[in-house]
This record gives sequence, structure tokens and C-alpha cells, in this order.
Amino acid sequence: MSATTLRRHRYVPDLQRLGALCEGNYQRLRRLRNLETNDSDVLQFDLHRESHYLGRVSISVLQQTRYTETLLLEQIHNSGRWLNNPELTVRVYHDASMAEVISFYGNRQIAAVNDYPNRFMHHPDEKVQLNGFVADWLDYCLRFGHVIPERSQWRHSDGVEG
Repeated sequence: MSATTLRRHRYVPDLQRLGALCEGNYQRLRRLRNLETNDSDVLQFDLHRESHYLGRVSISVLQQTRYTETLLLEQIHNSGRWLNNPELTVRVYHDASMAEVISFYGNRQIAAVNDYPNRFMHHPDEKVQLNGFVADWLDYCLRFGHVIPERSQWRHSDGVEG
């Protein structure tokens, strides 16, 4: 084998895939909540599949500016004792109609590309994987989520506004 064969190839992020995930996550969040908040900065809903309780999800506004919002998405209860409750910080860009994960479990911001191996064993494509997880999780919430009206002042909207 030659030296060039043994050399590792540097990971190149798939920006189209990341952009599509972020655009889709924005639309999923819009369907879960109206991005123009009313009196409350927290939306909570339960997840049920048939008669089985799957947990409670909370979406909280941490910071709001003219064109962006920072949200905390977390599952605060779950029915399985072997699962970690997801806790992710998501930045919503209203002007670009995108929502991307910026941190998870309170960790530092996520790099678009990580050297591998690294001290924390982050995957080279950690940002894409986390945004893909959020896409799947939000799809699941849309399918099995039930808004708790007495605990939330936010409107539940199935339509996407332009």
C-alpha cells in the first residue's frame, strides 16, 4: 500500500443535506407551535401511542430577537427507564426559514466538522446526525403528540404559514 492509500480522507460536510434537515425542522416546529408566542414561552405536550404513555415534551423559548429564536427542546418525562431524555438547544432563523441544533445536553456548540478521533469522541458529522435526530423526533411528536391545553398558551397549528 502506498502512503496516499493509508492517508485518511478528511470528512467534508454535506451542506445540502444539512440545509434540507434545517429547513424541514423549521417547518416541523411551525406545525408544532405558532412561532409568534402569546402569553407563554413554554409549550408542553404528551406523547401517546394508542393507550401507551410515551412521555412529555417541552419546547421553551430561551432567547428571542427580531429574526431568530433560541429554543430548548426536551423530553421531561418518558416511560422507559433505559432511555435518556433528549435535551437540545435549537436556533430558529425566521428570515431563512431554518432551525438547527446548536447544542445538546448543555454542551458547547456543535462543530460542523470534528476531527476524528477526538478527545470527546464526537463523530465527524455530529451536526448532521443531531439535526437528523431532531427531524425524526419532531416527526414523532407530530404523529403522537397531544397538546395539554391547560398548561400551554400557545396555539397548536397544523398549517404552515408563509
